[in-house]
Amino acid sequence: MRLSVLLLLALLSVLAPQVQAQAPVRSYDSIIESGVLKVALYKDFPPYSFQQDGQPRGVDYEVARALAGGLGLKLELIWAPAGEKLDDDLRDYIWRGHYLRPQVLADVMLRVPYDREFSHMSNEFGELVNELVVMFGPYQRERWQVAFDRRRLEAVPSVAVFQRHPIGVEVDSVPSFYLSSVFDGMLSGKTRHFTNPQAAFAGMKKGEVDAVMAMRGEIDWQVKQAADSNLALAENAYPNMGRQVWDIGMAVHESNRQLAYALEEKLEELILAGDIKQLYARYGLRYELPGLYQEVE
Repeated sequence: MRLSVLLLLALLSVLAPQVQAQAPVRSYDSIIESGVLKVALYKDFPPYSFQQDGQPRGVDYEVARALAGGLGLKLELIWAPAGEKLDDDLRDYIWRGHYLRPQVLADVMLRVPYDREFSHMSNEFGELVNELVVMFGPYQRERWQVAFDRRRLEAVPSVAVFQRHPIGVEVDSVPSFYLSSVFDGMLSGKTRHFTNPQAAFAGMKKGEVDAVMAMRGEIDWQVKQAADSNLALAENAYPNMGRQVWDIGMAVHESNRQLAYALEEKLEELILAGDIKQLYARYGLRYELPGLYQEVE
């Protein structure tokens, strides 16, 4: 018995520093008192959140700055490299912290799907995967988009044209899996993989592919950067793809609903005043109201 107690004490002494090192979740009152709102944004993710000449840029950065300012707080950014799954990102930046960055925890994270099915997803034991997270505040509707080069492809009436014309996608992305499997894999032979949409557009410029498929915001941004009148936006559908439209929102720790309510109130003001639409337009992006506000209209 004495040996067991000693072993338990030894184990606790090893774990204690790790527990103490973990950053606590800040309460709403603590956030207001500090004068700072800590916001997690995805790193190197244009046009949503990225750095240019050492300065933060992107529509998510602009939204975060507007929300912090609306609460009378200074914005502090936490740049988050994307993990393999959103669950990992929420764990690492909202409710537990990463073992390599135990003191780094955000008050709120942006670009989180506002999706009831995802927020109530369970693991193999029937437990909620994201029970420590509240997802709220939809601020944008996102969808998939194809851009093509009219010098090599006249039009895109359907994705069937990519049986003959090569199309670029980001590796391990939804478009990658979709184009590689739809129509019993008939498009896989012409699907080319790149590290990101920027690289895919560079490949289209070089003539390696005739089109690129990515999220609409990414496509709009790349078309704006290219400033090439020969690049066009397709209006085709995506048969057998599953979910093609989804809303983007925010996430906080489940104990911090007061912060969620405060942010949601400021966000609604910005959306209804047209401020969010204007900041998207500054980046050359089309803005679509999330479903919550479309229903209000």
